Amino acid sequence: MDSSANSLINPDARMGLAGAGQPGAGTPAAGGQPGAADDLGGGFAQRLSSLQGLRQMRGNPRAPLIFAVALLVAIVAGLILWSRAPDYKVLYSNLSDRDGGSIIAALQQANVPYRFSDSGGAILVPADQVHELRLRLASQGLPKGGAVGFELMDNQKFGISQFAEQVNYQRALEGELQQTIESISSVHSARVHLAIPKASVFVRDKEAPSASVLVNLYPGRVLDEGQVSAITHMVSSAVPDLPVRNVTIVDQDGNLLTTSSSGAGLDASQLKYVQQVERTTQQRIDAILAPLFGAGNARSQVSADLNFSKVEQTAETYGPNGTPQQAAIRSQQTSTATEMSQGGASGVPGALSNQPPQPASAPVVAPNGASGAAPAIPVSDRKDQTTNYELDRTVRHVQGAMGDIKRLSVAVVVNYQPLVDAKGHATMQPLSAEKLAQVEQLVKDAMGYDAKRGDSVNVVNAAFTTDVDPNANLPWWRQPDMIALAKQIGTWIGIAAVALFLYFAMVKPAMRRAFPPPEPPAAAALAGPDEPLLLDGVTPVEKLGEDESELAQLAFENQKHKFERNLEYARTIARQDPKIVATVVKSWVSDE
Repeated sequence: MDSSANSLINPDARMGLAGAGQPGAGTPAAGGQPGAADDLGGGFAQRLSSLQGLRQMRGNPRAPLIFAVALLVAIVAGLILWSRAPDYKVLYSNLSDRDGGSIIAALQQANVPYRFSDSGGAILVPADQVHELRLRLASQGLPKGGAVGFELMDNQKFGISQFAEQVNYQRALEGELQQTIESISSVHSARVHLAIPKASVFVRDKEAPSASVLVNLYPGRVLDEGQVSAITHMVSSAVPDLPVRNVTIVDQDGNLLTTSSSGAGLDASQLKYVQQVERTTQQRIDAILAPLFGAGNARSQVSADLNFSKVEQTAETYGPNGTPQQAAIRSQQTSTATEMSQGGASGVPGALSNQPPQPASAPVVAPNGASGAAPAIPVSDRKDQTTNYELDRTVRHVQGAMGDIKRLSVAVVVNYQPLVDAKGHATMQPLSAEKLAQVEQLVKDAMGYDAKRGDSVNVVNAAFTTDVDPNANLPWWRQPDMIALAKQIGTWIGIAAVALFLYFAMVKPAMRRAFPPPEPPAAAALAGPDEPLLLDGVTPVEKLGEDESELAQLAFENQKHKFERNLEYARTIARQDPKIVATVVKSWVSDE
């Protein structure tokens, strides 16, 4: 019986059984038609034959190895080619169109490979030739740059006029200033225009030169006040007799960067200093009031009046003379004069000289060498003395510092303080006059109060107004926070519902089709030979078409299911009608 059951696997055996089980149907030897079992096996064999080539290729165990080896060879070849490719580095960047064209022509003439950067702003050449190419191009005068400097004076023609020589000098000076300004990190390019008047021998006709500078900045870059001042002084120092006020600097957007400060107004640095003084004073006041009243319960504002005038004063002071003993003598001059008179008559003889003789006198001391003449008598004596004393002199030169504080005005507002009663309720109460006086004194000490300077301090105690919440009286389920939370929870619930729907409607059925459960033996026994084999409603051929990677495994499982089904079918027929089985066995024996 087992040998007969095993023989039912063949199509001929299934045809014999089908013919024996049906009335009026003969065996294959008797010329009967094939049964349903034969149709099932033949149709499945034809469907599998269409995928024979694909099954052989997929079933070949060497195919993954061949594919991996080919992929490895391709990767190695790509790495070798990539390693042998030259490394390109920047030769020049930010070139003008004229210089870029000249450099490209020179590289093409020298058969040097080159590339452009992704942004097109740089020329790339092999890394090992960068320095050599730069030297070779420099020997050719490349890149020339947007402006020429004093090298313009190297090729002066013979017999050039004075006007042309002056124009070339001005062009060279503009080019040198342009290149110098472009060396600043924030400046992409620059243009310099100089207006140099013709020199004159007359002082009244002398005019000062002027300069205009246009700077093109890099995107996102700006020139601060110090850099603008540096460019202005550099241009002024490079041109003879060019004052700083005659230099104008404009950016690419047409904004004037140089501002002239007059005596009537303040420049940017002075305004910044005023703001710094006010901010520093306010911070000191807030820092001393914050521990007393808490953060936000004391507000202060400071207004500073500063003196930026520059004062120079020179004075000479002479002090009074002291006593002669203390006075210092600069110089002293003494002069003495004495007149003497002669005794007796003398002079020219005549009426006037005929005088009576004088009375005789006996002088105590007779003059030496006196020959009896009368001695001389002093008539007048004069003595002059001049003394010059040193004077006390004090020379004082005072230069007032700029930025002195002329006056400070401070306004402080202090909030009411909370007062908690026995029941725990807090009420806002104003400060006492004594405490307000203490606060005012603290503010004066913090700001450096000076009454002579005219400083003023005003401290006010008032209740701060707080914004009323419009949602304070709403129920909890109408609060904006609760509504936002409900919306957020609803969003997550909707996402979870969509995810569960996709899982149960699409993912789970797909997983069941991909991994079918084994068919129960009862279902295989009830299935007839004429019914096609179904795996979760899908035929083996369709299943193989959906997942070709498991074709061999499905074919093996199909053969196994067919064998078990045919065996069970044969056992069922043998139990139901043993005579038909005996007839089939006899026909097989007779055929052999």
